[in-house]
Amino acid sequence: MVVPYKHEPFTDFTVEENRKALESALKQVEADLGKDYPLIIGGERIMTDDKIEVVNPANKKEVIGRVSKANQDLAEKAHQIADETFESWRKTKAQFRADILFRSAAIVRRRKHEFTAHLVKEGGKPWKEADADTAEAIDFLEYYGRQMLEIDKGVEINSRPIENNRFHYIPLGVGVVISPWNFLFAIMCGTTVAAMVTGNTVLLKPASSTPIIAYKMMEVLEEAGLPNGVINYIPGSGKEVGDYLVDHPRTRFVSFTGSRAVGTRIFERAAKVQDGQQWLKRTIIEMGGKDTIVVDNDSDLELAADAITYSAFGFSGQKCSACSRVVAHADVYDELLDRVVQKTREQVNYGDPKDNSNYMGPVIDQGAYDKIMDYIDIGKQEGKLMAGGKGDDSKGWFVAPTVFADLQPDARIMQEEIFGPVVGFTKAKSFDEAIEIANNTEYGLTGAVISNNRGHIEKAREDFHVGNLYFNRGCTAAIVGYHPFGGFNMSGTDSKAGGPDYLIHHMQGKTTSEML
Repeated sequence: MVVPYKHEPFTDFTVEENRKALESALKQVEADLGKDYPLIIGGERIMTDDKIEVVNPANKKEVIGRVSKANQDLAEKAHQIADETFESWRKTKAQFRADILFRSAAIVRRRKHEFTAHLVKEGGKPWKEADADTAEAIDFLEYYGRQMLEIDKGVEINSRPIENNRFHYIPLGVGVVISPWNFLFAIMCGTTVAAMVTGNTVLLKPASSTPIIAYKMMEVLEEAGLPNGVINYIPGSGKEVGDYLVDHPRTRFVSFTGSRAVGTRIFERAAKVQDGQQWLKRTIIEMGGKDTIVVDNDSDLELAADAITYSAFGFSGQKCSACSRVVAHADVYDELLDRVVQKTREQVNYGDPKDNSNYMGPVIDQGAYDKIMDYIDIGKQEGKLMAGGKGDDSKGWFVAPTVFADLQPDARIMQEEIFGPVVGFTKAKSFDEAIEIANNTEYGLTGAVISNNRGHIEKAREDFHVGNLYFNRGCTAAIVGYHPFGGFNMSGTDSKAGGPDYLIHHMQGKTTSEML
């Protein structure tokens, strides 16, 4: 009997025992820095001369490790092994596959602080954000295992007296999983095991900024009993290895989480039928967002200010769900802005996340830092700088939490995804206008409405066009099984990760009919 699903609780680091446990785990991780990590293809560890050097974004001189880099020849080898392994793996029982996920969840749960400490170092995540990332990875393992057991029962359809009809789902084949660096454990784990537990074999290409946590997940899955060749770990260049695998005629589906530019490029490449290809490739794509919190004139402004501050600056704004736009009713605009600016200045400090007193850590790398600082320069031309607006990349890549006011809805920093700790304010004359402004981007991922007006809440429920809409709370922190996650428009294919139908994206329906 599998117990009912409930999400993994978050750790309270105000409890001294928990704080000391993570401090100890950080020392353990620091003692393990600088190691070399191989590829894993068909269970074989393969070291290559070409390496990805992974550094701590809060301290560029601290090398987390060096990861072997795949090339096209090794990618082809991995693809052939995955293709061969699929013939046996697709016939394994759903319970066998689900049990690997349940066992993996138990292993990670026992070593929870160790994984969280690694996320602090490799991803630059503050303790709270790193702990939530680890908890979400556990949630994906537990939730998808249970979902697979339900899907395996099939779906009831009608039969006539002369026939016996059945409908069930079967796996697709070899899938390419290209995971992001921001939720380096949770999303990487969730997208990988979703493909695996549904009976597919996987080529896992994690983000080059954060590939080591993916290797550590591979170790967990192997310990839990995953057979060789089911998931193959092949970090490498997006242009050399990623394009090759997306284009490959034997690739059956591509699961990608990342930027709009890369996601649309994958979508286009996957749509082309290659010589020898026998199917139309499926794509499961989650891209970016330009997420808005709407604040009504009938609302709790303290709640609104808290929601905006956390949604904008949690993990330095490096979430596709982060609040980067606030549309406030003109009646409350000035007071709300003052509250957010005050909280930003007084509560959102930043520094090395190994120190739990820091609210914010670094951004992920030099490219991200430069892009964010460029947008801050644009913001200074388009609006009024109220807080932040500076950066420091001398030791790590740090950007101060930044607030701009009095922006036009069509300003660049109100339209383009920045992926950093920058939030812009604009005002609306009415709630209807606020919703129009909220909908005026090419994205449609998350949003929030702060209001005590039931009519306005219901209007937003119908007219605010995002995949995940929240009322009287922030627009981040979706929980697996509670808030199925995915967006509209240029935010992706709305696959709803952590939801009841997510696994079916990795499968296809089959009907059998037997005459009696």
